[in-house]
Amino acid sequence: MTSPSNSHPGSAAAGAVNGQALVSGYLADNPNLSAGALSAARHFLKWVADRHIAIRDLDTAAISRFARHRCRCGRYSAAQLRDPAYITEVRRFLRYLEDTGHVAIPDEVARLGPHLAGFSAWLAGQGYGKVTYNSRMSQARHFAEWALQRRIPASHIDIDLIEQFAHHDCQCGIKTKRGKRVEGTGNKDRRRGARAFVSFLRVEGSIPVALATELPADPRLADFATWMRRERGATSETIRRYQQELGRWLMKLGSEPQGITAAAVRSIVLDQGEDRSRSSVRMTITVLRTFLRFMIGEGLCAPSLLLAVPSGVRRRLSTVPKTIPASTIEEIVASCGTGTAVEVRDRAIILLLARMALRAGDIWQLHLRDIDWRASRLRLHGKSRRGVFMPLPQDVGDALLAYIEDARPVVASDRVFLRVQAPFTPFRSSAEIAGIVSRVLSRSGFVGLPTGAHVFRHSLASTWLRGGAELDQIGAALRHASRDTTAIYAKVDVDMLGAVAQPWPGYAA
Repeated sequence: MTSPSNSHPGSAAAGAVNGQALVSGYLADNPNLSAGALSAARHFLKWVADRHIAIRDLDTAAISRFARHRCRCGRYSAAQLRDPAYITEVRRFLRYLEDTGHVAIPDEVARLGPHLAGFSAWLAGQGYGKVTYNSRMSQARHFAEWALQRRIPASHIDIDLIEQFAHHDCQCGIKTKRGKRVEGTGNKDRRRGARAFVSFLRVEGSIPVALATELPADPRLADFATWMRRERGATSETIRRYQQELGRWLMKLGSEPQGITAAAVRSIVLDQGEDRSRSSVRMTITVLRTFLRFMIGEGLCAPSLLLAVPSGVRRRLSTVPKTIPASTIEEIVASCGTGTAVEVRDRAIILLLARMALRAGDIWQLHLRDIDWRASRLRLHGKSRRGVFMPLPQDVGDALLAYIEDARPVVASDRVFLRVQAPFTPFRSSAEIAGIVSRVLSRSGFVGLPTGAHVFRHSLASTWLRGGAELDQIGAALRHASRDTTAIYAKVDVDMLGAVAQPWPGYAA
């Protein structure tokens, strides 16, 4: 290996001499170089020497100028410059000059290559499969090379930079073991690999945590959350959903609370797209009223604004809960296999829904410490801050035990239900429970049934009612805070309603 030259190439001849030594060292360190790779290196050094550019000052900008120059370099031709593979070989040669110290790299530039070994060990420890592991490592190497070539400081690595990497036109010069240029297998793969690598580097303290580049959040969101928690006793999940909904349209009310008008309040509800469902509109109305009460309580707006909120789009108790017959529920349970980890997990979830009428949020929030095996009961947190114990049926307990012992990954998280693919994290929200229900029905060939996790809750409550249970008993089993909430099930037993219905007044006539 040649040592870095301390002399500044003051002439083309001196540059040629230095260039010959550099190419010799390049070939000695990489004996399998092709004739095209050596030609590209010599051509580049000839161009550098002709323009009296110091070797230590070379960078990717110099390569871009080299690729655009009107070639009159003797035995070389302009046609070579139009070949992307030829320019890629020049980039590889520049990488060699950087590694050997011939090209100076500013101290603030991120050098991520040395951290790839640690990232590899971290990926292996997370339990990633071979395909995912290889993809993450490939894109991490790609990102490290791309960041170095562009002389990106470690402090500048953020989400926007990762997005630039995901969409860049790759000419980075890194090669696979088969000797082919890495072409980016898609923006998503690049983005996932870079995000995973950057997250690892931040946890390790190798790069600083990026500062938020977006505009600061409206302080009213944080104040509203504090008020919800302190004055309303809302749970973290309720606060998250309310903040998410409020964030959609808060700016439409204006930045000054004193300037909120009745027209602006009404427009929040009435000017929604046709794709918004009735339940979504009702959510908007609920959050809007709650937010206005918060503003009124803080003395920031007029109490009369509450009167400007349009009334709901549904009459109280106007709908009938969607249900599935008990026999079909049993068919769904029986269709759940136990051959794979996914099937074992999904069967346990289906049984919790079908036998105990749990909400999706109950299952999502379930922790290992919430299972009392000796007393055969579960501690449920639900919508309230106070936990409630529910008896654990035998078949549900057996399914839970089978999942925990045989299919659940061994991780530090205390959540019962986890994703079955690395890195085996808990579900992001209760919506993923509904997604599991949909996939179970699809896998088993059930069509035309109501979807969602809540349909099991409605179905079991309806079965209880038809079996003679009283509404108060059903409300206690479903953990309803108000009897009015349970009253909706009074309409599902048509035979019972027929026994108490009065004749139509015009029938006799």
